[in-house]
Amino acid sequence: MTDEEIHEVMAHFTLASREWVSPAVTIVSQREGDPFKVLISCILSLRTHDRTTGPASERIFSLAPDAATLAELPPEEVERAIYPVGFYRVKAAQIIAIARRLCREYGGIVPQGIDELLTFKGVGRKTANLVVTLGYGMPGICVDTHVHRICNRLGYVVTRTPDQTESVLREKLPSRYWIGINDLLVMCGQNLCLPVSPRCSVCPVTRFCPRKGVERWR
Repeated sequence: MTDEEIHEVMAHFTLASREWVSPAVTIVSQREGDPFKVLISCILSLRTHDRTTGPASERIFSLAPDAATLAELPPEEVERAIYPVGFYRVKAAQIIAIARRLCREYGGIVPQGIDELLTFKGVGRKTANLVVTLGYGMPGICVDTHVHRICNRLGYVVTRTPDQTESVLREKLPSRYWIGINDLLVMCGQNLCLPVSPRCSVCPVTRFCPRKGVERWR
């Protein structure tokens, strides 16, 4: 895929996304506008379906709308609130520890820098970038498995890991698409460009896509 074609691809995905449901963390960011809630909901979303993440986020935020409140909750209460997200006991301990550190070192405010966010246990590059982009509206590129898979299938990048994909996208992806690419490609990955047997016959960008690494499609 050429650098010029990426503009058409993004336009097609943007149009198609009007029929798709936004990711759970994006919905939280749009509804709450709070970096703390973006951070917590993103941690809950890891290895968890959106249909579970959304309700779990609502339950924990009804109990703890800020870091100070979450820091004081007993682990058992947090576990009950976020169940059945994946690894809910581990995540309960992680988000309590994050809340306590935020209160202890940052006055309860989530830091804006990716490198600083990465020093928190349980926060990886995906989560850090989502906090920066969705929580603060600052430039960043969140690359999860969907973004990594689709960018490689399109031939826009040739990488082995999401971190490598992020690095390449920071070099070549026009900055206007940085914040939005995660939403678009997550929705595309959930609806069209599935991990196995993608729905290429109804994909709006089929003519641009060489289907790199795809063995069979519908």
